[in-house]
Amino acid sequence: MKVALIIAAVLASLYVLICAVLYFKQERLLFAPTRLPANYQFHFPGQFEERWTTAADGTRLHGLLFRAPNSKGLLFYLHGNGGALDSWGDVAATYTALRYDVFLLDYRGYGKSGSYISNQAQMLNDVDAAYRQLLAEYPESQTVILGYSLGTGPATWLAARHQPRLLILQAPYYSMRDMAKQLYPFVPGFVLRYPMPTNEFIGQVKAPIVLFHGYRDEVITHTSTLRLKALLKPSDQLIILPGAGHNGMTDNLQYRQELARLL
Repeated sequence: MKVALIIAAVLASLYVLICAVLYFKQERLLFAPTRLPANYQFHFPGQFEERWTTAADGTRLHGLLFRAPNSKGLLFYLHGNGGALDSWGDVAATYTALRYDVFLLDYRGYGKSGSYISNQAQMLNDVDAAYRQLLAEYPESQTVILGYSLGTGPATWLAARHQPRLLILQAPYYSMRDMAKQLYPFVPGFVLRYPMPTNEFIGQVKAPIVLFHGYRDEVITHTSTLRLKALLKPSDQLIILPGAGHNGMTDNLQYRQELARLL
């Protein structure tokens, strides 16, 4: 009996330790930024410029604005959890070819953006600050918000707070809490400091919504999007891409065809 109690105590201690590590270190699980030096020079085709946004706490956030000839408006792009704009900037050409200027934001701690992400509210407020700054140049009636993977939650939250022309989500998750349950079913929900409830935000979005998901997505299962579909307005759309995985969706032929129809 004494041995059993000792084993139980050790297991309980290990469980508490694991939960504590996940609580305090979860940024390392969620975010995989690439840092870029302040003097880094970007090399992309076409016309683009560096833009800076000052967050509420004074942190400078870096972005790139790509210009399209005879622009019809702006596509505000929130990227996934890895890398920085030195690699994400490649997606811009797909949208400038459809005559949309493209703004890509590096979250804090990514690329040239300062500081680091420490909580969900901070991340969302940073995204909002960058979006509001561009409102002086682009009317919302000509603005499309697009979120990819990690960026789908903040993109949905942003669209719920504003009135963009369209919201496009690529490989969205039902919520971060839902994903955590799939990956760490033994961890209680309160441990997750980034619940990012896309399922709650999406019902508040008045703009048209289009969801894209690859049927072969190996990171975020397409069933998460099927669950989100039940929360959409009747006029909103879900498009499943049969041969697509999680990465490279922008280069998928069906995605590009549908995008040309939408934009």
